[in-house]
Amino acid sequence: MMMQGAPEKAFEQPMLEVKGLTRLYGPNKGCQRIDFELYRGEILGIVGESGSGKSTLLRCLANLEKADHGQLLYQSPDQGQVELEKLAEAQRRSLMRSEWGIVHQNPRDGLHLDISAGANVCERLMGQGARHYGQIRARTKEWMQRVELDPARIDDKPAAFSGGMQQRLQIACNLVTSPRLLLMDEPTGGLDVSVQARLLDLLRQLVHELGVSVVLVTHDMGVARLLADRLLVMRHSEIIETGLTDQILDDPQMPYTQLLVSSIIRA
Repeated sequence: MMMQGAPEKAFEQPMLEVKGLTRLYGPNKGCQRIDFELYRGEILGIVGESGSGKSTLLRCLANLEKADHGQLLYQSPDQGQVELEKLAEAQRRSLMRSEWGIVHQNPRDGLHLDISAGANVCERLMGQGARHYGQIRARTKEWMQRVELDPARIDDKPAAFSGGMQQRLQIACNLVTSPRLLLMDEPTGGLDVSVQARLLDLLRQLVHELGVSVVLVTHDMGVARLLADRLLVMRHSEIIETGLTDQILDDPQMPYTQLLVSSIIRA
């Protein structure tokens, strides 16, 4: 069942269309012939074991890798539908700083460790033209509080934070400018179970509150069940099964998906 806030697809144009996306490093390594649509306010989970191609797919979406073939069509509020491959590199970087965001599995990949926590959040605000120091600092403190970080630590460097706190800070850095699309790569990977649970609750609350569309990559089917409206199951670089999250997890059709789901039951 789609979560509350999921779009009525029959009446809405997709925010993102991926057509035939292929990025290969060798036979069955990478991702190939990937097709999907993402709608406003939808959380799309991409699941599969390590090496299935899901992280390569996310890196192509995030402009960290260049696809060998395929199209990425994005519905921009200002320009209408744009083909991302045809944008100049500066335009794609600008898009990632404004309308898109990415939460890395290792928060250190998404944070500057040599500047303060506040400066990490401020950087994205200033990238969108904010210049008033007092307003920027107030906005940063507000978002630190929203992700359950002590605003009094605004001048501390991220290296002094725990792993879970660093991940919260990375989330604040991405959501402070209310992006339209958020890419997340194993956002709870490597965290203690108790920290994972609270972070998942926080993510679910903020994403639905802001109406952000999300592409979530995870190998953890429990995380997928908690967050995703719809799932793509990947194996050997290809999508082998798609459907609503409850449909996939309660009645998987492919033997590989059945094994993934059974791993949750056994756990």
